[in-house]
Amino acid sequence: MTIAGHRPERIAEEIRNEVSLMLAGELKDPRLASAMNVTEVRVTPDLKNVRVYVEILGSDAERGATLDGLAAASGFIRHELTERLHLRRAPEVFFVPDRSEEYGQQIEDLIKQTKHPEES
Repeated sequence: MTIAGHRPERIAEEIRNEVSLMLAGELKDPRLASAMNVTEVRVTPDLKNVRVYVEILGSDAERGATLDGLAAASGFIRHELTERLHLRRAPEVFFVPDRSEEYGQQIEDLIKQTKHPEES
């Protein structure tokens, strides 16, 4: 792979850093008050679409409201990313809930149950 072939990976890392900074305090939407963490960013090779995976702590209702707030703020975030990273075209930003931590916990619980079936 050439050096130019790593550009989407480098852009994804920069987007992760910038979105994390924005979520830490720059966005004033009250729906974004929940604790959240950007776990991963995936960028298409043509840099037109960005998926931001976000781990949101709280109840299902709070998660839903936070995702609505993120969807509402995506236009502002898109504009800011273009300005801060000096991109020619503004990528379309999509926020995806990351539930890998919960999934991992469920798998651990199932493994524990198979090791100690009499305790369940």
